[in-house]
Amino acid sequence: MDVREIEKRIEAVSTPPVNKVAVAYSGGLDSSLSIELLRRKYKAKEIVPITIDIGQGEGELAQSRRYAQALNIEPLLLDAKAEFANEWVSMAIKANASYEGYPVSTSMTRQLVARKVAEKALELGCDALLEGSSGKGNDQYRMHNVFTLFAPGLKVLVPVRDFDLTRSEEEVLSEAWGVPVAETLPGGDDKTMWCRSIASGAIDLNQEIPDEIWMWLVPPEKAKDEAETVKIEFAEGLPVALDGDRADLAELIALLNVIGGRNGIGLIDMFEDGIMDLKSREIYEAPAAKIILLLHRDLEGFCLTKDEILFKAGIDQKWAYMMYHGEAFHPLRYSLEAFINQTQKTVSGRYEVKLYKGNVEIMNRESETSLFSPEIRSIKAKGFDQRWCRNAAYVRGLPYQILAGRGRKK
Repeated sequence: MDVREIEKRIEAVSTPPVNKVAVAYSGGLDSSLSIELLRRKYKAKEIVPITIDIGQGEGELAQSRRYAQALNIEPLLLDAKAEFANEWVSMAIKANASYEGYPVSTSMTRQLVARKVAEKALELGCDALLEGSSGKGNDQYRMHNVFTLFAPGLKVLVPVRDFDLTRSEEEVLSEAWGVPVAETLPGGDDKTMWCRSIASGAIDLNQEIPDEIWMWLVPPEKAKDEAETVKIEFAEGLPVALDGDRADLAELIALLNVIGGRNGIGLIDMFEDGIMDLKSREIYEAPAAKIILLLHRDLEGFCLTKDEILFKAGIDQKWAYMMYHGEAFHPLRYSLEAFINQTQKTVSGRYEVKLYKGNVEIMNRESETSLFSPEIRSIKAKGFDQRWCRNAAYVRGLPYQILAGRGRKK
């Protein structure tokens, strides 16, 4: 692939005049190459890289700093870990948030990052915003919606999309221009405390995933042969203690990522219908999310009424859909959350679970707010006089009696 041909194509694209540009900078290939494009193509007078710490870990942040130094930039670092854990992940747990099996995570962080960058851009007097999305993915919509809401009127630059660059072309340009990049798999990864997305949109249909790609996960066949038991306590819908030790949500998730991962838990390999209704094969690892969401759903079944459970399923699905589709700051989100939060007041209890080679087995459940009443419902208990139900059964059968007679009347 000829780098000069790629450069000619970029040169032929007209770009808006910009002065001071705020960049959502992660240190990945897209945002790193964008820094050089701002210099070479957009002729930006001032570049303001902004890195948002949403719990990606010190290793990733350290790599971002090294790459920034190689690019001769000094990003602003804004800490959003507590906000992401306590306002976003906490609600994802209460909402049992799953989009087609994906525990929404990057879809949330993109919008949190976009808001932080937009707010800082306005504060610093920037006239443009830049982010590294491609034109084939979902993040362009998420970022654009939030940029538009929180920094209306600022120009939005999306060079990978607007110059129609493939991943291979980005790599060629990076090598030619001295832009640092290191990817185990084409497409890179995106790590948050809640879920790690691997090579999003770049995994082929039957492509094998090398074991060295995993950060937390030990593949089940290589996990230890002894089961590990943990105890998790929930209060009003959220996990608050692990093995009897109280912990804040971010700390508890970090611990469960390690514990679950070493027991082969957390692999998600799925087809995902993106915002453009185009399918991709997506690979995620999310040990803590798999454990917590499984137990939270079970606890709701333990503590909520049938009508609450059935109605809430639709609310949960809509909440996850909105997060995935870049609608995190739509007014409807907060109305949904008002209902979700109301339901969680009685969702408290304690679990003992066994983790073994990718499986999570519930060994013991306890809750003071449970609606489970075996002394009434169990066929082993007297409970109530079963003869009371005879007339009730007849009444409930009346619609079927009518259905049976349909078409027989003269």
